[in-house]
Amino acid sequence: MAIKKVVEHPAKVLSTPCAEVTEINEDIITLLDDLYDTMVEYDGVGIAAPQINVGLRVAIVELGEERDILEMINPTVIETDGAEIDIEGCLSFPGLYGEVERPDYVKIEACDREGRVYELEAGGFDARAILHEIDHLDGVLFDSKIKRIVTEDELEAMYAEEEE
Repeated sequence: MAIKKVVEHPAKVLSTPCAEVTEINEDIITLLDDLYDTMVEYDGVGIAAPQINVGLRVAIVELGEERDILEMINPTVIETDGAEIDIEGCLSFPGLYGEVERPDYVKIEACDREGRVYELEAGGFDARAILHEIDHLDGVLFDSKIKRIVTEDELEAMYAEEEE
């Protein structure tokens, strides 16, 4: 387990679709652990393998208030529904925040670190985070989906308003 450097835009690895994982082995287990350590170090809620310069379909996301870790190997979106605009940021775009429209519900299929295939349904912020990371695996970056850039001052004002 190690903290890796987060790759920043415009690195080519970020816009390149990732390869499928063909075998879940010790390298993939280590990759999952490295993703977790790096996500925690950089204070993210999700991170995908290309963000640490690995072109494989592997990502993790923290889900819910319990901050359970969802490990996704070769995730596929099965179904989406609804639409919601909310503010997103990205570890690979430090200081950039914007309003992005995404489905409010997602159903995915993926493998876990034991190679078991699972399906998962998520809504709201969890759906947004999952879809953001799967976009990374497809070489799609959130800046291409921004409808309106949000300044750090606006963001701080919104957080202050929520705390009141």
